Amino acid sequence: MKVALINERSQENKNEFIYKILKKVASKYHHEVFNYTIDCNAIDYVESGILTGILLNSKAVDFVISGCATGQGFLISANKMPNVYCGYVKNSIDALLFLKINGGNAISIPFGQIFGMGTDVNLEEIFTTLFTVEAKSGYPINRKEIQEEQRNTLTNICLNNECAMIDILQSLDKEKLRKIVANEYFEENFFANSENDIINEYLLEIIDNKEE
Repeated sequence: MKVALINERSQENKNEFIYKILKKVASKYHHEVFNYTIDCNAIDYVESGILTGILLNSKAVDFVISGCATGQGFLISANKMPNVYCGYVKNSIDALLFLKINGGNAISIPFGQIFGMGTDVNLEEIFTTLFTVEAKSGYPINRKEIQEEQRNTLTNICLNNECAMIDILQSLDKEKLRKIVANEYFEENFFANSENDIINEYLLEIIDNKEE
């Protein structure tokens, strides 16, 4: 599994600490981590949500770990993007229930609230849960069928009411989008993994015109 870590500007000073723990846990389960906070020009939580939409809709990654000071801003931003199902996760219990019941593809951590004594242990437990729990397996197990039905209902509602990610990108101010994607780390890692030619072509156009 390819996993992205994104820390917006208010929490980017914690990125190295978070990345080290995430990389340690992910390597145990043979997952690859991409640290999209590197050289990201200090993006805010709204821009982090847009970046999450780009990464997941292009299949450049399979899962996004992000957040903000409270976890709420990024949560709202990410869930505005098509095909992004983000949950609020403050501890390993949240992570377990989110995966088993909701089976989403992104989490929002309140990094501004959880840092203190034992933060390293808490983060390691969260990440270990993410990589070991079977997604959509149901909790409690006797509710697995109804939970699957609820997920499908939400998915169908989203499919009928959402625009495509490319439409969102094309509606954005080009300078705002360029701020998110015109950096060395994004260019090197995104295009090597993305499977969406339409998004690729548009972002290349944005990046190639960065001197305008």
